[in-house]
Amino acid sequence: MNRLTNLGSIRTKALNFTRPTLASSIRYFTSLNTDTPYNVCFVRHGQSTWNRENIFIGWSDTPLTDDGVLEARVAGQMLSKSGIRFDEVHTSLLRRSIRTANLCLMEMGQEYIQVFKNWRLNERSYGNLVGRNKKEAVKQFGVEQVRRWRRSYDEPPPPMDEDHPYHPLRDPRYRHMLDLIPQSESLKDTVARSSVYWDEVVIPALREGKTLLIVGHENNLRSLIMRLEDISPEDIINVSLPRAAPLAYRLDENFKPLDRPDGSLDKATGFLRGEWLGGDKAIAEILERDHKQVYDTSIEHNLEVGSQQDKWRTWMEFVVGKPHPEMKAQSQAGIATRQYYLNGK
Repeated sequence: MNRLTNLGSIRTKALNFTRPTLASSIRYFTSLNTDTPYNVCFVRHGQSTWNRENIFIGWSDTPLTDDGVLEARVAGQMLSKSGIRFDEVHTSLLRRSIRTANLCLMEMGQEYIQVFKNWRLNERSYGNLVGRNKKEAVKQFGVEQVRRWRRSYDEPPPPMDEDHPYHPLRDPRYRHMLDLIPQSESLKDTVARSSVYWDEVVIPALREGKTLLIVGHENNLRSLIMRLEDISPEDIINVSLPRAAPLAYRLDENFKPLDRPDGSLDKATGFLRGEWLGGDKAIAEILERDHKQVYDTSIEHNLEVGSQQDKWRTWMEFVVGKPHPEMKAQSQAGIATRQYYLNGK
């Protein structure tokens, strides 16, 4: 069977049942809206070990850190509080994305639904940059060159040598598709492979009225959102996606985004009609930090590493908002009192 086609039929056979048609489907759960049955939500995975160390990852299978687990669980809490419920989940073959999907479902109480995994939802290949520190690459090649490698549409990084220590050729999960493993990918290349999955698997599921969660990687999700939003090759360089921040879309009958309730584009990137469940302001702040982590060579310390208390406060504020000053004062007083007795005072 041709690997580039029939993904939808393969998917249905694997489940060993025939899907109901949209007309016969009965939806017993709250969805993103009541105006259309077409809903999809994107979530990038939580922090992995190489995210923390500011290293190019690509297809390398780095696990979530403890903070990444927290980020994924917070994303699940945001989804749960939004009222959305999913019919199925789609993700990559990489464990940082798979575990994020599972943690989101755990927080939502939806561990029972199907999770489909496919290499076409893998992160883009970063070629010979894989394993290198991003800020060191900026110092060697310059901000603009690294920015083009990371965010431009059609400029791939240098290709990966076959003796590269992190080459996917030696990973058993790809043993049946060795001829399809990329040596390096631009976003254009990533759009080409993710579009096959979108057209042959995602669209048929949406057409049946399924509400979908797609958990992936920044550039893979950028490739899907670029096409969904009709973002130009010139503009996509300005679109970045933070980790573990749900981005929810309501789609029309042509599977294109409906406008946000206020008719505006998001204020975090300026290009999206989807809704950040954490709020535009919080997303903008995270994206600013991520930009400095890679490109600002005047900052020597790692912005991914901070005190555990700061991380907990940041992520809980992301879910429930910043506390009222009076509540914050009471909380701080309570912490001080507990610390007083813990110290035996």
